[in-house]
Amino acid sequence: MTQPRLKNIEFSQPLVLESLVAYAEGQVVSRTLSQGKNLSLTLFAFDKGEEISTHASTGDAFVYILDGKAEITIGDERFLLSKGESIVMPANIPHALLAVERFKMLLTVIFDPGLPK
Repeated sequence: MTQPRLKNIEFSQPLVLESLVAYAEGQVVSRTLSQGKNLSLTLFAFDKGEEISTHASTGDAFVYILDGKAEITIGDERFLLSKGESIVMPANIPHALLAVERFKMLLTVIFDPGLPK
């Protein structure tokens, strides 16, 4: 039998993604669902005012907002996203995330298999 590529998640049952990661006061909480050389899949819960400072990734990052509101900066542009909205943060472009209110997101990062992470 092959090893599951997904972890920290129940198999063969309906799931509500936003319930799989909980808010914590003054923190950013994450739950990794998959981590490999080509793909990273992580749930996050940000308390209001929490952030991930400006950085760049070698992979294209797809953000889907599950709850709340986030300000996402990509390069010099700022975007305000709410529940149900998504955005792509392109590889090698500096980006940052700020919780303007508590928010949860699903982050999918796809890496070029020929490049290091």
